[in-house]
Amino acid sequence: MMPDLGKYAFAVLASYGASVALLAAIVGASLWQRARVKAQLREVEARQEGRDG
Repeated sequence: MMPDLGKYAFAVLASYGASVALLAAIVGASLWQRARVKAQLREVEARQEGRDG
């Protein structure tokens, strides 16, 4: 099913692999940052409730 890439097979497949790895790293970093920001927001909201309450 894969086309014949000839002498460029390694370069093309390595590029695909690097692209997938970079995309996975970006998604992972985004999810990690999302969790950090949510925790910080919860902390700020809890402090705000303490002052208002």
